[in-house]
Amino acid sequence: PRVRADKPFAFAACSLPLAWLTASAFEVAGASLGPNPVEALLHGLGSWGLRLLLLTLCIRPAAVLLRQPRLMRLRRMVGLFAFTYLALHFLVWLGLDRAFDFGTIGADIAKRPYVTVGFTAFVLLIPLAITSTDRWMRRLGRRWHALHRLVYAAVLLGCLHYLWLVKADWREPVLYLVIFGALMAWRWRARLRRAQPREVSSGLP
Repeated sequence: PRVRADKPFAFAACSLPLAWLTASAFEVAGASLGPNPVEALLHGLGSWGLRLLLLTLCIRPAAVLLRQPRLMRLRRMVGLFAFTYLALHFLVWLGLDRAFDFGTIGADIAKRPYVTVGFTAFVLLIPLAITSTDRWMRRLGRRWHALHRLVYAAVLLGCLHYLWLVKADWREPVLYLVIFGALMAWRWRARLRRAQPREVSSGLP
């Protein structure tokens, strides 16, 4: 029963921030985005998208350290939720913040570093979202894993986008960069441990 409840619980948890932002945008039940609703909506969607991306990377270490392989069942759902938040973040920027002025949008992407890295991160996530199905996994085979390693570059660029965007309080984006660095260190160490037995055995007569 606990296994069957994992996905509904994760779905509800990932949906709550979006529900709150939607309620705040329409000022439901007294919720509000404040005096600058577009900026608050942009920041909220982007922040939650980045948090969920980091959570996606945390799932494998958690499954290994806690010896709970069933956690891996949640990784695809969390990743797709992250992409949904970031796609909405991008659409709000296009429509509400830039009013679909593609001249200004192109200039921002080309001239503002934080926009450039943020846009690049989002573009990297698009093929990952498209190929997240079992059918694409079977079709691509080993190439699927190579393709989905782009998520590490996307997360790093997303953290840099956030860091370069903030003007005063940079503690949150720095914390995300530290978490990302710790996850990469864990991954590197795990790969070394997997390779070590093969190296030792290859030296035996």
